[in-house]
Amino acid sequence: MSFRKPWLIRTLAAVLILYVVFVSVIWWAMRQPPETFARVMARMPGPVVFLLAPFETLWTQARAGTLHPGDPAPDFALMKLDKSERVQLSSLTVRQPVVLVFGSYT
Repeated sequence: MSFRKPWLIRTLAAVLILYVVFVSVIWWAMRQPPETFARVMARMPGPVVFLLAPFETLWTQARAGTLHPGDPAPDFALMKLDKSERVQLSSLTVRQPVVLVFGSYT
């Protein structure tokens, strides 16, 4: 009976280490650009990530950002719908306030 305890403790320690590494890789991937995150998640086996890791909590914390009410919006550029040119947010806000609506009304 005494030979089973060290084996059990080593097994539990190994499982715990593997779990911490697994969750750390997911946390790291969540903090990367969307393309990198997608490549990492494409290699994950099925719903295992969602069942084993606190995915929603990690995602909420990893993507929280640092903006607060009243902070200026980060500058970015988007392609026009007709793909004729890119429009920079900072060029629009010089003349007038800009309202950005992200969502779907369908």
